[in-house]
Amino acid sequence: MQWLLQEFQDTQKLADALDRLKIPFTWHKVVPFIGELVPEPEIINSASVVMFGSYSLWRYAERRALSPGVFKIPPFVHEKTWHPFLLNGADAVFLTLSEIPGQLPDDGRHWFLRPVDDSKEEPGNVKSSAEIISLANKVLAVNQEEIPKGSLRHDTLLMLTKPARILREWRIWVVDGRIVTWSLYKEGQRVVYRQEIDEDALDFAKQLVGCNPGYSRAYVLDVCRTEHGLKMLETNCINAAGFYAADLVKLASAVDDLG
Repeated sequence: MQWLLQEFQDTQKLADALDRLKIPFTWHKVVPFIGELVPEPEIINSASVVMFGSYSLWRYAERRALSPGVFKIPPFVHEKTWHPFLLNGADAVFLTLSEIPGQLPDDGRHWFLRPVDDSKEEPGNVKSSAEIISLANKVLAVNQEEIPKGSLRHDTLLMLTKPARILREWRIWVVDGRIVTWSLYKEGQRVVYRQEIDEDALDFAKQLVGCNPGYSRAYVLDVCRTEHGLKMLETNCINAAGFYAADLVKLASAVDDLG
């Protein structure tokens, strides 16, 4: 597998793992808005190239027909097999930015919101209804043609759910239907990176992976422990998700084997 890495602190950790595995890679910068790589890589075999860095790398991979390139994933909320396991999935409200001013009541309620698509346009966070309406109005005040790629747009579909008290959160890396590594990344409100997972949480993650085997060849799965048990938070693009305390040697080896 030919590895192309965008220069980030996290990808430097991945580069160290690739060095330990004696897997070659090259460093590249991404030209903003255009998406070209500097220096331009010399592709040896377009059917065996993988890229790690920002989510926008998918555009370069798609233009060059690189495979696997970037593992784009469907919105997890559209996967019906996962609906029973989602955190507040049954109570979710789905609105585009253009629909929010007219359909979201300004009643002081707080919502957890995130884009449905795994596009990183807006990080998952809690906002009041007034803050969400204000955000929507700011975006809607800008002509759609003037909004840069990767930013919130008039037609961006958002998922809004009731905020929940989360006790622990884990990130799990899935490659070829198999969990290869994991990391704790939050305890209550504290950010904590440790390469550990509760046994029942790992079993829960295996259940989620097993009940949706065709989702993607590689992706990141976030699960959490709440006062009401274990829940699925979301999925993320494996090429652009933070590594936290994952075993990157195991991850790099598993991804490289796909080539």
